[in-house]
Amino acid sequence: MMEYQFKSVSRRDLLRLAKTFGWTSTLLAADAMTGAVTLPRLAAAAEAVSQKRLKKKANVNLTCVMPVLREASFRVGKFGTPEFICDIEERTDGEIRVELITGMKICNQLTCVKRVQEGTVDIYHSSTQNAAGAAPYFSVLDFPYLFLSRAAQYYFFYHPRSEKLLREPLLRNHGIRFLFSHCRLRGLMMGLKWRDRPDVRSLEELAGSTIRVSASKLGKIALTLLKLKPVPIPWNETVGALEHGMIDGMETWDSAAAAAMPHVLSQVIDLRLFSGNGHTAMNAGVFDKLSPDLQRAVLESAYHTQMYVQLAGEASLINTVGASDPQKPGTIFARNKVRFVQLPDEELKKAEKMCAPEFIPEPWEKWRERLNKMAGGIDVYQEIHRVAREIPAESLTENIEPRRWWKSAG
Repeated sequence: MMEYQFKSVSRRDLLRLAKTFGWTSTLLAADAMTGAVTLPRLAAAAEAVSQKRLKKKANVNLTCVMPVLREASFRVGKFGTPEFICDIEERTDGEIRVELITGMKICNQLTCVKRVQEGTVDIYHSSTQNAAGAAPYFSVLDFPYLFLSRAAQYYFFYHPRSEKLLREPLLRNHGIRFLFSHCRLRGLMMGLKWRDRPDVRSLEELAGSTIRVSASKLGKIALTLLKLKPVPIPWNETVGALEHGMIDGMETWDSAAAAAMPHVLSQVIDLRLFSGNGHTAMNAGVFDKLSPDLQRAVLESAYHTQMYVQLAGEASLINTVGASDPQKPGTIFARNKVRFVQLPDEELKKAEKMCAPEFIPEPWEKWRERLNKMAGGIDVYQEIHRVAREIPAESLTENIEPRRWWKSAG
């Protein structure tokens, strides 16, 4: 279950509501609420959601695991999984019903993809970096500076070529049907030892810094090429390491840091190093067993959710997280005195030339060969790189036109 932290709703009250209306209906109701969340409001919303969801018997019952523990991650991230569940149930008039399991009793970020591959659960949410441990083709998104903006990321996920370059290899190699993803670019979250230092304006100021690295093997290569010192530290130990100065910072995306540990951060360096994607995917065999009508419904709901994530995610970054300069008052970063630092364009270009395969090919050759083979002999880095640069560099994320990626050949 998720640890909701509403001021007016105790854990005992939440358990009582879940027992009455079911965890999924209670969580979906909570996720959709705005303003002050009181027990009477939440109870009424959970009852309404439950009545709507259970008005008829479902023909297809699916399970979805979202291994997040806190309400902040659920709301700040705008991953879209609850919205997808609501949409697919409504779109199929209750013929498909999805039970949402949160927390880490079933699996964690590193293992949920395995549970879906083995058929224990049907749908999962995780970062692509964490999923890459069991499904290595996800690493194709981790080449540094493959995408120069969030707009380019969304443009790629909507693009028909993303079928051939991403979704089909995931199906063929790992039995995973990729549904939708939020898009972020991973940066450096500096700990409290950087609070009294001036805003970072150059790569030289960061050289030699110890940085907690994610599960991404390609990300570790990129950090090393930038003259940083990547160190593996479990997520649950990272807060203490940042607070006590054991490490300088960590690499992740800004909304993840804002939801989990803003109180131990000082500067967020907008390095835009490589793609950060909190994605939702399902077991390919489960999808294949659905009727053609229900398969179309799943794809349409994924498309609908991708649009929601594109717009809601951008709004959350500015209005909730505070990933802007200047920051809006009252955002998570502003309240915790975390400065959002945008590096000069020339420094970002310098970083790209220091580590991107386009400029430094040798460290990436083995990974490119492996991923090209999994993609069916395509130079997949070059192909995604080309698609990502079809739009102007200054394109705004909210202006990227949604497309049904499966409807036309790329």
